[in-house]
Amino acid sequence: MSKRKKTPEFKTEAEERTFWETHDSSDYVDWNQAKPASFPKLKPSTKTISLRLPEALLDRIKIEANKRDMPYQSLIKGLIQTPPAST
Repeated sequence: MSKRKKTPEFKTEAEERTFWETHDSSDYVDWNQAKPASFPKLKPSTKTISLRLPEALLDRIKIEANKRDMPYQSLIKGLIQTPPAST
């Protein structure tokens, strides 16, 4: 087994990102010693926004969400995240 290289210290995340994009981590880390990690309370950060919609459109969204048995805001988020169908 070859000796592992010492991981350099980085001044910024950008510097570290550039380093790992151009170097093989197996030269620095023994991945055979890695253990699975779990972050059960980790949630993506969200930001509240205000969105003005015509009432008729919002009513149709709520009806569709009800058909799918899901909150209307979750339906809106899903529709925004879904890439458009290719033509």
